Amino acid sequence: MLNYMKYRRNPVVYYPEREWPNKEIEKAPIWCSVDLRDGNQALIEPMVVEEKLLFFNLLVKLGFKEIEIGFPAASQIEYDFLRLLVDRNLIPDDVKVQVLSQCRPHLIKRTFEAIQGCKNVIFHIYNSTSTLQRDVVFNMDREGIKQIAVDGTRMVKEGLADFDGNIQLEYSPESFTGTELDFALEICEAVKAEWQPTVENPIIFNLPATVEMNTPNVYADQIEWMSRHFTEREKIILSIHPHNDRGCGVAASELALLAGADRVEGTLFGNGERTGNVDILNIAYNMFSQGIDPKLDIENVNEIIAVYEKCNKMPIDARHPYAGKLVFTAFSGSHQDAINKGIHAMEARGSKIWEVPYLPIDPADLGRRYEPIVRINSQSGKGGVAFVMEQYYGFRLPKAMHKEFADCIQELSERQGEVSPSQIMDKFREMYINAKYPLHFKKMKMEDMGEDERGFDTKVTLTYTFKDELRTIEGYGNGPIDAIKQGLNTQDDYHTKLTMYEEHALTTGSDSQAATYIELMNTDTGEKAFGVGISSNINRSSARAIFSAMNRLYYRKHS
Repeated sequence: MLNYMKYRRNPVVYYPEREWPNKEIEKAPIWCSVDLRDGNQALIEPMVVEEKLLFFNLLVKLGFKEIEIGFPAASQIEYDFLRLLVDRNLIPDDVKVQVLSQCRPHLIKRTFEAIQGCKNVIFHIYNSTSTLQRDVVFNMDREGIKQIAVDGTRMVKEGLADFDGNIQLEYSPESFTGTELDFALEICEAVKAEWQPTVENPIIFNLPATVEMNTPNVYADQIEWMSRHFTEREKIILSIHPHNDRGCGVAASELALLAGADRVEGTLFGNGERTGNVDILNIAYNMFSQGIDPKLDIENVNEIIAVYEKCNKMPIDARHPYAGKLVFTAFSGSHQDAINKGIHAMEARGSKIWEVPYLPIDPADLGRRYEPIVRINSQSGKGGVAFVMEQYYGFRLPKAMHKEFADCIQELSERQGEVSPSQIMDKFREMYINAKYPLHFKKMKMEDMGEDERGFDTKVTLTYTFKDELRTIEGYGNGPIDAIKQGLNTQDDYHTKLTMYEEHALTTGSDSQAATYIELMNTDTGEKAFGVGISSNINRSSARAIFSAMNRLYYRKHS
């Protein structure tokens, strides 16, 4: 049995004056990618310089204006990578590179050496402030921890004298979620007093959920409390850095944005320590799905995936939000049917607003295609099979046909598993289009008779084979379909009645083909069968559909 008694609840914030539950996200935050630092340090095989450069260029292309490139004082690879960016002039003027350092003199000095030549830098310092780390890691009281932060700030301030670029300070009280709020505020205010930020060059206070310890609403309360208690709030950019230990990183981030956060640090697809950092793309696509400009160029998710997987050597899960191979795929029959109807409704209404059941976002907006939307297996229904036939091959099956054909595909899928669109089309040809025995249509000649004494206005002369025996007959009726059916009804004990007829164009243009769907009923037995014909001539298409249906009735009668 799980020994749940060894754990205790993390404290929540008593904060009845909270305002964030009544707010909505209205704009994108400042995004900062930490893929090259926080993400990279969590890889089984960290990136080499060439891979870091490929990833950096992707981040620039996506529109990130703040990119944490590493801990140059602690890693030679990260130092060399930063120097490569500077020496080759690869950092755009509107992009700030962010460097991380602990509040130690030799590390801060080495970091300044690494950033020489950079135009715009975010100098990120941190120290752990939580009650647990103060106790078991540092064995320090509050004053000792606060002094580390203030001393680190002073060291960065002193380093400005020999640096020609622009520096913005970022301070993180690491393990913020395990820190008393009054102490987190006290230490940030002490850092601010030492740094002396301005409205033009505000300080970044980054409040990380270094370990996600509680429900997202608690993190939102912590963020709003800090935002409202900071002095000189106009000189502060409030940043968040959520991790995903409880699987709530995205939710915690979105609630923190409601609570006053201005900036989000995270990674592409959520790579990071343990269960990962927050997935920036997930938040951005969520905003996009609500009609908010995410301020990132993320319309080609396949390209992003390709670079991510190459550099991180980690696959994207098939069910990963927005990016997984199966996220725009519906196996459930009811889902498939609803998707089909939703797309048809949008087309019929000429709507510019995306409203399709089960698809909160248009796959095309992410560089994905419609074709993979529906996958057919034993759990699929008639709507999904009909959707594949229309989207892939242009056949708009009459509703009356859906169940018969879907039942056949389900039987196939129960034997082999997932059924591909090509297999579905092969089965359709086998069942309907290629139903050419014992009756095989060859040609026909049609005459408009006006109207004879029997009330018929059409005569057809049919040439066909019956069990490979060539025959020619004449038929009379009201229109070509009736005349063909009447002619065949005089042969070989065929007695049928037309119960359904539909047709549509398969393609457009002068060489377009028509598809005809017919249902005939054997008037002797009451048995019904569908038939399908295709031809560039609508009358030939109808004739082939009748032959198809009669052949299927024949086999039902003689099976």
